[in-house]
Amino acid sequence: MTIATKPETTRPIPMAAMATTAPSNREHRRRMIGLGVLVSAQFVVMLDTSIVNVALPSIQADLALSSAGLSWIINAYVLTFGGLLLLFGRVADLLGRRRMFIAGSALFTVGTLLAATAVNEWMLVGGRIIQGAGAAALSPAAMSLLMLNFPGDRRARAMSLWGAASAVGGATGVLAGGVLTGTFGWSSVFLVTVPASLAAVVLARRVLDDTPHGARRRFDAPGAVTITAAVLALVDGALGAADRGLGSPSVLIALVASAALLGAFIAIERHTIDPLVPLELFRSRVLSTGVGLAALGGAARASTFVLIALYLQKALNMSPEHAGLAMVPTSITGFIVNLVLLPKALRAIGPRRSLVVGLLILAAGHLWLAYAPTAHGYPVAVLPGLLLVASGVALSFTPTTMVIVSVAPETHTGLASGLASSATQVGAALGTAAFTAIALTAGNGFTAAFTGAAAVALATAVLGCSIVRR
Repeated sequence: MTIATKPETTRPIPMAAMATTAPSNREHRRRMIGLGVLVSAQFVVMLDTSIVNVALPSIQADLALSSAGLSWIINAYVLTFGGLLLLFGRVADLLGRRRMFIAGSALFTVGTLLAATAVNEWMLVGGRIIQGAGAAALSPAAMSLLMLNFPGDRRARAMSLWGAASAVGGATGVLAGGVLTGTFGWSSVFLVTVPASLAAVVLARRVLDDTPHGARRRFDAPGAVTITAAVLALVDGALGAADRGLGSPSVLIALVASAALLGAFIAIERHTIDPLVPLELFRSRVLSTGVGLAALGGAARASTFVLIALYLQKALNMSPEHAGLAMVPTSITGFIVNLVLLPKALRAIGPRRSLVVGLLILAAGHLWLAYAPTAHGYPVAVLPGLLLVASGVALSFTPTTMVIVSVAPETHTGLASGLASSATQVGAALGTAAFTAIALTAGNGFTAAFTGAAAVALATAVLGCSIVRR
């Protein structure tokens, strides 16, 4: 007997479900575009810190620059970027992070175009100053927006992409700068970042959400001027120490002035109704320790790549081109670790343990570079150390910022991001100056410099252990 069955029909999807699914897909697409905008902006900021270096000889020949003028092309960007991070991070909290991100991206584009079309030294230095100011405005705002737009489980993936952009951006600049300068001229190293910056200006308002900023308050102008001057003096002293030595009168004056200005800033903040940096934030042991981790970690990480570049050329007698190619494994390793291992580490052990593990791996890489015999050449003396260093940087850089920003009140995420970035920049400047001087002046200098960097990384890991349980 055959049992008749009704022909199978397709059940219609309820209109309510369709209405829910479509906006959900659109919302996911919008968030992914927003993530791309933020990550691209960070990539551009980090790219610009290194891409100009390779073009310096061409710029000097074309514009007939003096040695002092040549150094200002680099230092103008570093000084402005490091000096204004804290100020602009707080302004983002008060005026709106998305608004500050858009303004910073626009300012960065203006500076880039001015630098690309420069016909003399002052146009180029002016463009670099504007670029640095734009980067200081957009970077803490971007980090704050990332934390706010990607809460919960999505934050680990977003932060890993952010870290990958930071790691790859700096390394890519070295390679891209040489190719672009040789093919299209030095102006191209500036123009290559313009499309991403313009896209950020156009898309940010459409794809990024921002929490309502607080009620307008009086702006702490004395505090802003004092802390900005203190950071500028400190970074200037660190940069001067690398060029002229720590005992130079101008370096000592800059460092003493920075300490005095910092003391004045603390006094101002204690008696201001609406302080730029509420000192009660530092009652959080995790946040205050995190700022120390950022500074020490910046010294241990940033000095690494400068030391390795010098080591390859002076100890292994590589040409600049071959030294650049020898650094490629750091970019590849950093990218893979950030995208594959870091998200798993953040979910499994959290950012605090991740940064401690990363710092221990970084120290191991430094020690390998310090004591591996150069007679065995690049594959044995350098490559394993490079891989360890790149992995350690990837596992410790982003989690340090996450620790600082995640414990700050939501109304102060921009300020917290500025604190993290500013501490990292200052630490990087001081570490690079100190360890470069050791490498070039001490007997058996590279061994001493890499050992010193390893000691700083280990000390930072010990400091990180103090907040793991908390």
